[in-house]
Amino acid sequence: MGMDPLGARSQFVDIQTLPTWQQQLDNDGEEKRLVRSHSMLSQSFPSPFPYRPDINRKIILFVGDIALLNCTAVVNTSNESLNDKNPTSDSIHQLAGPELRDELLKLKGCRTGEAKLTKGFNLAARFIIHTVGPKYKAKYRTAAESSLYSCYRNIMQLAAEQSMASVGFCVVTTIKRGYPPEDATHIALRTVRRFLENHGNSIETVVFAVSDTEESVFKKLLPLYYPRSEGEEKACLPLIPADIGNSEGEPVVPERRIRITEKPGSIEDECEEDSLELDLGQVGTHAFARMEGDVDKQRKLILQGQMSEAAMQKQHQRNYGRWLCRARAEDLSDIAALKALYQTGVDICGRTVMVVVGRNIPVTLIDLEKALLYFIHVMDHITVKEYVMVYFHTLTGEHNHLDTDFLKKLYDIVDVKYKKNLMAFYFVHPTFRSKVSTWFFTTFSVSGMKEKVRYLDNLQQLFTCIKPEQLDIPPFVLEYDARPKRLFQKPHTGWNYLF
Repeated sequence: MGMDPLGARSQFVDIQTLPTWQQQLDNDGEEKRLVRSHSMLSQSFPSPFPYRPDINRKIILFVGDIALLNCTAVVNTSNESLNDKNPTSDSIHQLAGPELRDELLKLKGCRTGEAKLTKGFNLAARFIIHTVGPKYKAKYRTAAESSLYSCYRNIMQLAAEQSMASVGFCVVTTIKRGYPPEDATHIALRTVRRFLENHGNSIETVVFAVSDTEESVFKKLLPLYYPRSEGEEKACLPLIPADIGNSEGEPVVPERRIRITEKPGSIEDECEEDSLELDLGQVGTHAFARMEGDVDKQRKLILQGQMSEAAMQKQHQRNYGRWLCRARAEDLSDIAALKALYQTGVDICGRTVMVVVGRNIPVTLIDLEKALLYFIHVMDHITVKEYVMVYFHTLTGEHNHLDTDFLKKLYDIVDVKYKKNLMAFYFVHPTFRSKVSTWFFTTFSVSGMKEKVRYLDNLQQLFTCIKPEQLDIPPFVLEYDARPKRLFQKPHTGWNYLF
């Protein structure tokens, strides 16, 4: 506590003095009770939220007034006009002073799910991140979930972009907006956890500032997403909800949810049905060989007029279902760790952006079949609605180039929606454009594909389609892009190898 100019003791709270979530392990005895009550359950499948002491040390649960925290930024929850009256907002305004109100008028409001930044004025925090949580109606639950996810995700994204060391979260959903507190807490905790796993290296501390009434829900749910020991991880596994979103914690889109609930157990059914079909056209035991057998056999039958287009599609659908089953069952964490394919924000039309980092693909070292399973696992729910792909070809070497056969097979296996809903493919930092394009179109000799590919020589061109804050760009790509361009660049060895 310091002294303020009037000689009164400053009431600001130094977050360095607060215990982290990892340190709170023994304080509440909760873990021992949990472990005892679930010790009978010996799960063989891994937890989607494994014990990560490094992440737990970044988390603080603080019961008290968020306006007092000396984080780099604190979060204010408001309405679309940014003039909401609620306890959190009132406290922040009172301490920040009248300049905050003037600053907010300049922002001209904020849409639900978005996050906007102002200075912290007289707060101990340097910045305030203002966000607007959704109004909750059970009928539009999916929309509310997506908006609430966006609030937490956009706040974390802002914090990372501005290189903030710490961020203090209030509970974004206010009472008058009617969001069920427990549901809202699940989304908050898992979104922050996924962000810290995937993009959060620079963020040192995340404080959840709660009131006395909110504390119990947070204490109950924190161990599910941030278990503090292997015992707690095991004990919490049965309590984790079925819907944990995608790899970023984003709620899964409605089409997928409807498809699963319409026909309960359909995934298992598909798997069983497929196991009867596994002997169909087996050319070799390797899955690729089997796949090729299927496709070639189908093409032959169609040519001979013995198999209708519809039957072929059904067969293709079933084959894709088989791959999807395998993808969901397999441990693909080693492929995920390469960070060669991941989801980032949205483009200017609001479509999901998927990034492929060529340099992160160690083709000679990875099991290509696993790579294909990972691609399907990550992309299946993304492709149910319009999406775009950004491929960073920056500084790729010959050991990064996927062989043309692999890409052809990938293209043959994937579901129709992958092709239909891909709106653009941005090829960033191409070398030898003509060769790239001939390679690309011999691989994907598909109608409609040519129009979707855009070659971009620099990031500035990419930023006209996708705002920089919506992209998670590897540092080496930014560095490369910032270099003064030499007029006569040497041809990259990688392409010589490919052609």
